[in-house]
Amino acid sequence: MPLFGNSFSPKKTPPRKWASLSNLHLLDRSAREIELGLEYGTPTMNLAGQSLKFENGQWVSESGSFLGDRRELQRLRKRNQQLEEENNLLRLKVDILLDMLSETTAESHLMEKELEELKQQSRRKK
Repeated sequence: MPLFGNSFSPKKTPPRKWASLSNLHLLDRSAREIELGLEYGTPTMNLAGQSLKFENGQWVSESGSFLGDRRELQRLRKRNQQLEEENNLLRLKVDILLDMLSETTAESHLMEKELEELKQQSRRKK
């Protein structure tokens, strides 16, 4: 015997009384694409004065080759590597400084605690 029985049966939704007021369903596919703007074309963008378009899964320069000047590309790669190395060095320095800060903070707290204990001992002697 089921726990809730067979008493659960959802009500059926009544049929819609009004047909769609839009006449777009009467249009053929090409007319709908024009009407609704479904034809987007190829995506394009402009980077550093270079116009690019997206074709066949890759960004292609509209003016020709995307590589441009090979020297400029090599210079940018070298600069990128230098910046990554500098970033790694700076992260290492920050980690070292944080370690030093936590160490000096811990030593400071220990010294304050010892100072309080010495003050309490001197008060007891008086």
